[in-house]
Amino acid sequence: MTFPTLTAEALRPATSPTLYFIGVTTGRSSIQHVFPRWAEHLGLDGAVLQGIDLPLHAPAEDYRRVVRFIADDPLSLGALVTTHKIDLFAACRDLFDEIDEFAALMGETSCLSKRDGRLICHAKDPISSGLALDAFLPAGFWSRGPADALLLGAGGSTIAISWYLSQRERGLDRPARIVVTNRSPERLAHLREIHEALPTDTRFEYHLTPTPADNARVLAELAPRSLVVNATGLGKDAPGSPLPDDAVFPVDGVAWDLNYRGDLVFLDQARAQADARDLRVEDGWIYFVHGWTQVIAEVFHRDLPTAGPDFEHLSDLALATR
Repeated sequence: MTFPTLTAEALRPATSPTLYFIGVTTGRSSIQHVFPRWAEHLGLDGAVLQGIDLPLHAPAEDYRRVVRFIADDPLSLGALVTTHKIDLFAACRDLFDEIDEFAALMGETSCLSKRDGRLICHAKDPISSGLALDAFLPAGFWSRGPADALLLGAGGSTIAISWYLSQRERGLDRPARIVVTNRSPERLAHLREIHEALPTDTRFEYHLTPTPADNARVLAELAPRSLVVNATGLGKDAPGSPLPDDAVFPVDGVAWDLNYRGDLVFLDQARAQADARDLRVEDGWIYFVHGWTQVIAEVFHRDLPTAGPDFEHLSDLALATR
């Protein structure tokens, strides 16, 4: 897969209120069809969505060019950041006028907004990932007996999900272990530093897994009923799955792919075992809806629902484009 480089055309001054989508293959996302429906429903007069595609682990100066452009352009109101959450934050931290608590803690940003001429950096994934998990995991899921959470990938989504699942306030409704795998020792070290700063006694484990077979060995050690999350981007930002086809999911478990589009090999692998292993399989659609509505609320300074009839209507508008 090849990715475009940043061009001057991508950073033309906005002529109407613009929300940017900073990703890898933004033109393929359902949000391109969903946003106009939501904008009309919410009365965001003239608002448009504009994608900015950058390669994985783009040069720091490219991230800085994008952030400076959004900060300086009057009709550029903010951005949703995906895939580049950690890299963009690291490259641009000094450019933000404000950094919210989650972004500072997690060393990432999924949302840029502007208020009173100030550029604000947010990490919304802890909120949106929690809302998504609560939408498909039964209440008290973790308190019903020891079960693990395996997070494949050590990027921004894993940081957010592990924070949400490890909060002391959850009491017994937490995984027995939160296990993270990644191909990069640097990303695992970064995640360990974040976890060590959290006020929690949740047990974390970290495994360097250069190959899918390495991930399969970690998967095989999970307790029944465990949650397995594909947070690698494989299937959307790059082809494939973090698991080999002969990997075995935990019986009575839950398989969650954060992707909802692309070559969803991980989902295919999980669905192939759904009956035999009594496996619940979820894609990333509800995460997509919560992630975008959280950012739209921040960028356009609106109070948007996270549940109930009004949220269901937003979800239905999105689902109609899928």
